[in-house]
Amino acid sequence: MAITLTEAAARHVTRYLSKRGKGVGVSLGVKTTGCSGLAYKLEYVDEFAPEDTVFEGHGVKLAVDPKSLAYLDGTELDFVREGLNEGFRFNNPNERDKCGCGESFRV
Repeated sequence: MAITLTEAAARHVTRYLSKRGKGVGVSLGVKTTGCSGLAYKLEYVDEFAPEDTVFEGHGVKLAVDPKSLAYLDGTELDFVREGLNEGFRFNNPNERDKCGCGESFRV
């Protein structure tokens, strides 16, 4: 099982952690919500939980809790700018469907 980060995502996380003045990386998970059932949850963290699986890419550590790992296996975390908008994009090969608003997905 693997989760990866693009160079752009790693740069953004590194910049944010530097501004924040603390933190060991980010935590990626899923929660039950929305019209399609699941939504991504991304948080900056100061320490990882012992049960987390920790991945590293471009010098950034990313933790995933055991419950979310099956839904996220193979996901690439990217950071994109489109016009005036910018944000994280989850390239998840397990997604089968997305809701119209783009906030939730189904596997």
